[in-house]
Amino acid sequence: MEWVQSMNKAIEYMEEHLTEDIHCEDVAGYVHISVFHFQRMFHLLTGMAVGEYLRKRRLSLAGEELTRRDTKVIDVAYKYGYHSPESFAKAFTRFHGIAPSQVKKGNELKSFNKLVVKISLEGGTVMDYRIEKKEEFRLLVYAKMFTDESSEKGIPAFWEEYYQKEMYKKAPGYLGICAQEKEGGGEFMYGIGCDADDVKEIPEGFRVIHIPAYTWAIFKCVGPTPDAIQKTWEDIYREWLPGTDYALIPDYEIENYLPGDNTSRDYVSEIWIPVAD
Repeated sequence: MEWVQSMNKAIEYMEEHLTEDIHCEDVAGYVHISVFHFQRMFHLLTGMAVGEYLRKRRLSLAGEELTRRDTKVIDVAYKYGYHSPESFAKAFTRFHGIAPSQVKKGNELKSFNKLVVKISLEGGTVMDYRIEKKEEFRLLVYAKMFTDESSEKGIPAFWEEYYQKEMYKKAPGYLGICAQEKEGGGEFMYGIGCDADDVKEIPEGFRVIHIPAYTWAIFKCVGPTPDAIQKTWEDIYREWLPGTDYALIPDYEIENYLPGDNTSRDYVSEIWIPVAD
């Protein structure tokens, strides 16, 4: 349960620094987790990016402060990191549905409370997985950089780009790969591709990445994509990881889309994550 404690510790850190200019890199560093892994873990558990959580908490508290008689909009705007009353008013209105100037007139505000991560193992989900040791291998990928906030819409759009540009004619795209950038801050690489041995030459627009030797936990996902994959990711973080002695190595994540009709309820795909025992 150490990683659950780390998540709650991270949330406490964010709460204590809401009036400061903090970013995901600062929070991840505080709990000694890589930015890549922390972003993934936070998003899967909460359904939102770190930046979105910070923004909603700040705007919620800003609304509460503006209900007090002696507070000024400009002071609250600067306190919560907005560089002008105009940018604050725009964000405030988007969140609360009213302008900051209307708060003292008794209009309703939205509240967004502090998160607490709790994991329940009662009535656990049955998960099909296997543990395999694999030597170093190479993958051929059509790749792009993403942040956690841009990935939710960006990765599906990237798959559309892959097919629109007919990149599959150069190399089959049956793998989706996330790779942590060692020096890339909050960015990670997402690649669409295949085993490098599937092609004779490296096509234009593609590159080869080397995956080191690891022990892999390989999870079976049954059902149409992307729902089955997403559900399995949630089960991994909420049930499997808290209940296993294996520790996640947050360097790579691989989604293996096996042959078949990916809209069928019987379709099988896989999630690969490197682990240490």
